[in-house]
Amino acid sequence: MEINQINVIQAINNKIRILVIGGNGFIGRHVVNHALELGWEVTSLSLSGNLTEQPTNLKYITADITNFISLKKALGVAKFEYVVNCGGYIDHTLFSKGGRSILNMHFIGVINLVELLNRSALKSFINIGSSDEYGNVIAPQTEIQREEPISPYSLGKVASTHFLQMLHRTENFPVTTLRLFLTYGPGQGGNRFIPQIISGCLEDATFPVSKGEQLRDFCYIDDVIDAIFLVFNTSKSAGEVINIASGNPVTIRNVIETIQDITGGGSPEFGGISYRPRENMQLYANIDKADTLLNWGPKVTLNEGLFRTIQWLKK
Repeated sequence: MEINQINVIQAINNKIRILVIGGNGFIGRHVVNHALELGWEVTSLSLSGNLTEQPTNLKYITADITNFISLKKALGVAKFEYVVNCGGYIDHTLFSKGGRSILNMHFIGVINLVELLNRSALKSFINIGSSDEYGNVIAPQTEIQREEPISPYSLGKVASTHFLQMLHRTENFPVTTLRLFLTYGPGQGGNRFIPQIISGCLEDATFPVSKGEQLRDFCYIDDVIDAIFLVFNTSKSAGEVINIASGNPVTIRNVIETIQDITGGGSPEFGGISYRPRENMQLYANIDKADTLLNWGPKVTLNEGLFRTIQWLKK
């Protein structure tokens, strides 16, 4: 991928330190790997799952970010120039079915992080948001629309967004929220939509899917990583919420049929799965703000991104 040269810190023999919350997750691993490529000192904080072979500039720490004592012990007095919060999982569990733990992960966890981080060296804190924060607002979704969360997960994301913006206004906390739409690519877990469809098609299986009428916005992982590192190179994004997406809506059915065409297999049963309650049928982004503040735009087309992901899954 091509990323503008990082000129934020001009110091000889003084490596940039970055903390990645959820560094073992899909997006977090890509952030970690790119920071290592740049020669940065990287700390990955996750619940568990350290690698047996650890690169020289990579440190693993484990903690539950919803547990204040656990997190305080893990962070200590360490200093970081940059923090990227990819913590937590996408989970649409209802509040009455156990959604409180999801809300805690995405809101209380952020409060704990901010309270315990050593701010003396901090230059930028990126919070990874979600298109689910918009709920059922009219498409294309823009950052000035009032969010309408429809699950504890999306509420936790919205609450974190507003909490962090409040901190920027009152304490000049250097936060940027990148509100990601549907990110995909190599390394994504097999329980996510695109890997599931690819696996089914590679196996030439028959599998149920929804009718596929939803309009969605898919963004390849390399483009998302570009956006994250561009934030580190500008002060204009501080305090802002920025959509990161392709800006090009496509139906779920079209995505499935494109995967079929590339793989040459699979028999999806359209209509075999019901839509989620109150699911937004048109969720795609206006990305003008990303262009204005970050000089960012997606480079990888959906067809190219799906092809790369399929090739990775084949291996």
